[in-house]
Amino acid sequence: QVQLVESGGGLVQPGGSLRLSCAASGSILRINPMDWYRQAPGEQRELVATILSGVLTKYADSVKGRFTISRDNAKNTVALQMNSLKPEDTAVYYCHGRADGYDYWGQGTQVTVSS
Repeated sequence: QVQLVESGGGLVQPGGSLRLSCAASGSILRINPMDWYRQAPGEQRELVATILSGVLTKYADSVKGRFTISRDNAKNTVALQMNSLKPEDTAVYYCHGRADGYDYWGQGTQVTVSS
C-alpha cells in the first residue's frame, strides 16, 4: 500500500512561483513512473509532468519551460517547481504513482493564480 500526500499549494499572483511536494509513505524506489496531474473546475484531469526512472521527464506543452519535475529517492518525495504561473494554471494538483501494477493518488492541493 502506498500513500501519497501533496503540499505546497496556495494563492499566487500571475508570474509568481510555487513548489509542490508529494511525500510517499515508505520508499518510492518501486514507484515508477511518478506524475503530477491537475484538474480545473469543469475540466478533465490532465497530465502535467512525468518523471520516469528518476531521469526521464516529460511535460504538457502548456507548461514546458515553466515547470520542472524532480524526485528525491532519499527523502521519498517528488516535487513540481512551477514558475511564471498563469491564471490558466489554476487547478487542483494531484500526485500520482504506479507501483506493482496499481495506481496511487494523493488527495490533491489547490493552486490558485490570481491578482
